[in-house]
Amino acid sequence: MKDNDSARKKLLIVLPAYNESGKIGRVVQKVKAIELVDCIVVVDDCSSDKTSDEALSAGAIVLRHEKNQGVGAGIRTGIKYGIENGYEICAILSGDDQHEPKEIKRVVGPILKNEYDFIQGSRRMKGGCVVNDRPFRMVTTQLYSLLFSFLTFRRITDATNGFRAFRLSIFNNPAINIDQEWLDRYELEPYILYKVVKDKNIRFKETPITIYYHQSRKQFTKMKPFLDWWRLAKPMIYLGLRIRK
Repeated sequence: MKDNDSARKKLLIVLPAYNESGKIGRVVQKVKAIELVDCIVVVDDCSSDKTSDEALSAGAIVLRHEKNQGVGAGIRTGIKYGIENGYEICAILSGDDQHEPKEIKRVVGPILKNEYDFIQGSRRMKGGCVVNDRPFRMVTTQLYSLLFSFLTFRRITDATNGFRAFRLSIFNNPAINIDQEWLDRYELEPYILYKVVKDKNIRFKETPITIYYHQSRKQFTKMKPFLDWWRLAKPMIYLGLRIRK
């Protein structure tokens, strides 16, 4: 990481993590090697393992929740840290080493050039890649993206991808309220994406990225079937029907 330079944008990387010991240190080390990065924050969502210690030893700032709140709450904590500490751009990557830090420049570059305000990573568009994908995951993520596209009237190829970057100034918009408690778990990410693609003043695009699924099938996700699937669907349904704001 370089020292902050007031002549350029300040880039914060947020890594939400829950019981990622054995992975999070490796992710932090990979991100540290990227010249664009000014600061790495690991948000430990009350892990029961050595996630916090490993992240600190690798050189990250660690913000720990004393009670497990969910990945949405973790991302919110990272976003608020960025806003409070004057960062201009935030990028979110998975804490379990599924994303490729070498692609940070590709994701953040269009924002640094002032061409876009929000970049969503996509494993499904041309140039994207999934290593060790499973048929069920491939079908369900594509179906979700089709539904998301239908409800937002905008083609999104990979609405569930957690690799993204954005200007923190988008949260100055009172229409984007990330402080709502119902967004604590898997709801926050599709909520933000929905709000962004529906806002004509936010310059948005997708860019191809790589996702790695390193281990056995059961290690691919911490999501609980049905309950967490509903949490992913809830924001686009609630916002589409104007049940929530």
